[in-house]
Amino acid sequence: MANLPLWIGLRYTGSKRRDQLVSFISLISIAGLVMGVGLLIIVMSVMNGFDRELRERILGVMPQATVLHRHGIEAWPAYVAEFQQHANVIGAAPFVQLQGMVSVGNRVAPVSIYGIEPELERKVSRLHEFIQTLALSELPPQGMLLGAGVARTLGADVGDALTVIIPDKENATRLPHIATFTLAAIVDTGTEVDNALAITRLETASELSEFPGRVSGIRLKLNDLFAARQVVRDLMDQLSYGFYGSDWTRSHGNLFQAVQMSRQLVGLLLFLIIAIAAFNVVSTLIMVVVDKQSQIAILRSLGASRWHIMGIFMVQGALIGVIGTSVGLLLGAIGAHYVTDWVAALENLIGMQFLASDVYPINYLPSDFRVSDCLMVGSISLLMSWLATLYPAWRASRVEPAQALQLDH
Repeated sequence: MANLPLWIGLRYTGSKRRDQLVSFISLISIAGLVMGVGLLIIVMSVMNGFDRELRERILGVMPQATVLHRHGIEAWPAYVAEFQQHANVIGAAPFVQLQGMVSVGNRVAPVSIYGIEPELERKVSRLHEFIQTLALSELPPQGMLLGAGVARTLGADVGDALTVIIPDKENATRLPHIATFTLAAIVDTGTEVDNALAITRLETASELSEFPGRVSGIRLKLNDLFAARQVVRDLMDQLSYGFYGSDWTRSHGNLFQAVQMSRQLVGLLLFLIIAIAAFNVVSTLIMVVVDKQSQIAILRSLGASRWHIMGIFMVQGALIGVIGTSVGLLLGAIGAHYVTDWVAALENLIGMQFLASDVYPINYLPSDFRVSDCLMVGSISLLMSWLATLYPAWRASRVEPAQALQLDH
């Protein structure tokens, strides 16, 4: 008798009903769960991918935190050593930052020019991973790296001569600094960073700056990205007047918040789809209860308790939830794994790029599938499906045998 609800619930789910509409609504309920769960897994994976790319690509090339001085830093090696003593700092490197223009022929593009020390730069940046044709340590003094977007704008290729123009920030009436470089390699991160990036050696950039022989500041790589603001505060407390700090939350914090907000809003919408599918389970089970009233009455007459009747329909509803959730998780995992390739193939097929780096943070659709997302979505879907069985199961348990048999005849 203990296994009666399970056995009959499985029989009801697998049997052919007289009312084909009930069967159709059952399929709709399962399909709704499959769609909601599958889409939610795919969307969460894409949002995870954007989050990962923001951390690894954009913040892998751009500074996570910086310490600068109004008149430049001369004895920068001492500051690099000092900053690396902080518990949350895992790397420090000097840099020079300039704003200017680069031209090739009659084409001009605005750029942010960074002067770097190649050996130290590897400790704070993943820049070397995005250069295909040149080792960062091989960058010559008059060589320059350009972001892929800048190179496209200029129509420049490796080996081309570049004219760099840097205006005087202190006195706009003075003639700008003009220097000639050779395009040594192209940096392709696949992000918005590529649209305004130019890199040369530290000493070369320093000579073009308003404080020759000095660096603009020290950039830091951190253990915990979200502690960047506190790290900058800690270092500012140790330094003298003239120093100031900045961190990634000022330059890219809005982007990160937008990704998080988009994930929450889209997740909410898709959870509503799952809730609607769970509501369909309620409709399905109520129709099954109406369809099976005479059989419920017979079971009650044979000694089945109200709890047994409730159990039968809870098993049936739970089975719909398990099937819909399981298939949804499977299809969602497959979709999350291949969505990047599918979107890229569709872009090639129709000849249109959905995500351009001059509009969006990155130029492709990333995906980062996480088992923890599957566990969370699956658990919520199963819980909602189970809760949806309570009212129909309770209603079935209230069927009166004598009245139901009389109506059946």
